[in-house]
Amino acid sequence: MPSSATGHALTLNRRRFLATSVAGGAALVAVPAFAGWLPAADAKAATNPAAFVDDYKTNVTANQTPETNAVVRILGGFAKVWKTGGAWNTGTPLMPEVLRANMRYCAHITARRTEAEAKQAFITDRQHQSYSVIAGLGPLAELYKAGAKAVTSITSAPDGTPAGKISDSLPADAPAGSAVGAGSHDSELGKVAELVDTVRGPFASSNPAKFAFQYPRPWRMNEDSEVVDTGKKDAFGFPVYESEVIVAPQLLRQRGETPAEDGGFPSGHTNAIHLASLAYAYAVPERFQEMVTTAFDLSHDRIVSGMHSAVDVIGGRVMATALAAATLADPANAELKAAARAQALAYFQEKTGTTADTLYAHAHSAGPDSDPYSDRDANARTVKPKLTYVLTRRGRDTDLTVPKGAEVLLETRQPYLTAAQRREVLRTTALPAGYVLLDGFEQWGRLDLFTAADGYGAFDADVTVTLDAAAGGFGAADSWRNDIRGEGGLTKRGTGTLTLTGHNRYHGGTVVEGGTLVAASANALGQGDVRVTGGALRADKVLRVRGSYVQQGDTRLELLLRKNHGPALEVSGRVVLGGVLSLRLDAERPPVAGTTVPVIEARRLRGQFDRIELNSDTLRAVPVYTTDGLSVRLLKR
Repeated sequence: MPSSATGHALTLNRRRFLATSVAGGAALVAVPAFAGWLPAADAKAATNPAAFVDDYKTNVTANQTPETNAVVRILGGFAKVWKTGGAWNTGTPLMPEVLRANMRYCAHITARRTEAEAKQAFITDRQHQSYSVIAGLGPLAELYKAGAKAVTSITSAPDGTPAGKISDSLPADAPAGSAVGAGSHDSELGKVAELVDTVRGPFASSNPAKFAFQYPRPWRMNEDSEVVDTGKKDAFGFPVYESEVIVAPQLLRQRGETPAEDGGFPSGHTNAIHLASLAYAYAVPERFQEMVTTAFDLSHDRIVSGMHSAVDVIGGRVMATALAAATLADPANAELKAAARAQALAYFQEKTGTTADTLYAHAHSAGPDSDPYSDRDANARTVKPKLTYVLTRRGRDTDLTVPKGAEVLLETRQPYLTAAQRREVLRTTALPAGYVLLDGFEQWGRLDLFTAADGYGAFDADVTVTLDAAAGGFGAADSWRNDIRGEGGLTKRGTGTLTLTGHNRYHGGTVVEGGTLVAASANALGQGDVRVTGGALRADKVLRVRGSYVQQGDTRLELLLRKNHGPALEVSGRVVLGGVLSLRLDAERPPVAGTTVPVIEARRLRGQFDRIELNSDTLRAVPVYTTDGLSVRLLKR
């Protein structure tokens, strides 16, 4: 075994540990979620528990039951998988198929771990979590470290097994006033560092839940056997091994030595990583999705290292999501969180020479060589499978009631939405029900913050959104990248700009009353009618309107003209025209003088634009109206 050389070996026969029959496991699933835990004096609390955000300060070591500890309560989905025993190695699998898949996954990951991955897992393990996640700030990361005076002593990993314990500490050459982790509270970014430390405060420990569940770490459940391929594959396509979880050699002497005090579920490092990431995401929402991705990425290192299992990591994420929301929603922290956001915005604008409107572009200006989270699509691929890992869905989906206070997590990312609207964003982008570890009390595990940052997943009722150009940042302009479904519609108001990029299928129609609505995909405007009564509608590509299109008053329609292409606007129903048509020539394939270019195709067209503009110094556009469309003849000026 990999631990034998260290003197810390603790072997538990995994066949015995997980040898609950399927039939037996099915019978045990019917046991109430916290059977065996409930002191008679706490029975009343089980029927009417307080909301997590109102009760999070119960997460202290003295409280280790779901009735007394809000964290243990929200992790109750795990009590359907695992029944805690009287000692660390006497628990009972209630869903053995889940725990078998969990161990197979861990064995697969650690068996294929590269030397570079092992070293990175060591850094993630030993480095202060509030420091390690700063990498998610991308082009702003080094500026943050300098402004916050944030330092670390863990900058590399040894080739083999260190002789003793290693902890992050203040380097000898650190500048005066520096601090390990998020940085110094007396620095230029002291309020941000204080916010991170507050979110990771005295009620954020994973230890009470570890003591409550007593689920062993994966390396404590190893078999005395070699890694042997059985020739079979599991439901995830991975080979099935008779195997052990192999701890990274750099971490062999960093492990806990007292099993009863060193449980696996939930992962404490994962909890800390997500807490710090969400605190930074609140203060620097320009990197919101990247900070969320960083948390998932670094948390996965806990599995790569062999120190934790997939279910441990899921548990750490669930509790951190709830704890971050509770701390940010706590009225006692209202002044601090506002000061942290204001401080970060002012500092980064000054250091980068940007404004609130241009800081986002600077924060995304680096490529993958210097910003590991520069590719949004790659980030999505990183996050999606880690939301559920080895879990499979069971049963019917049920609509999510968003946990009280959860909307605060999007407060700076979507400042133009009301609290109720941010709750709708969380609800319509949430994971479906049926994942056992995610379906605990209040179902915090179903929240998908990466997807929620991209706006609504559905318009189940009509949505009105107002963006103000004077507000700056996300308050002035934002993009909703999700594919939006639902029976409701969208009304865009205000002077700011909203961009829709998804393949949208909402049926309630689209109204532009002010500012600019950008349709960045052919199906951005869903399935209904479109009315422009104020402001502007801009299409970056060919635009399809499935219903009717009406434009009236002091309004603008901005379309792109391309050589040898169909109409820029295709309307399935009737068209009523007014206002201004602004045409842009495609930079790559512009139409040339002397050609007639189709602009609008409709079932029936009525009215004309008050004026047609063309962004060309050499060409002018002469309209050709028909009963079913509009073309323009391009002539030299």
